[in-house]
Amino acid sequence: HVEVVQSGGGSVQAGGSLRLSCKASGLPRDSNCMAWFRQAPDKAREGVAHIYTNSGLSYYADSVKGRFTISQDNAKNTVYLQMDSLEPEDTAMYYCATNLDDGGSAWNGADFAYWGQGTQVTVSS
Repeated sequence: HVEVVQSGGGSVQAGGSLRLSCKASGLPRDSNCMAWFRQAPDKAREGVAHIYTNSGLSYYADSVKGRFTISQDNAKNTVYLQMDSLEPEDTAMYYCATNLDDGGSAWNGADFAYWGQGTQVTVSS
């Protein structure tokens, strides 16, 4: 069966760093795209970053560009999110998603097949 397991996260002061990890297993096919989304209380879910596993091309939301880095390991079914210069506005539950539907948008969570359990990131000022 498919498992998408996240680790990392926690609490940090503004300006600090955290690293999230996400490992997918049991996938019916290798992931074509892995992404990070987040959702803050009373806000809609938003795409943070995604990486196309074959090409290694990555894309970022404007709000995190230059501060967050998405990367993958050689197995291609594991993705990381290095978060630097964290701001209170980054406080949210972060979710990993994998296996983008053919023709889907990597900014649209509904177009991903599998999700991690979520991990809380809290940034205090």
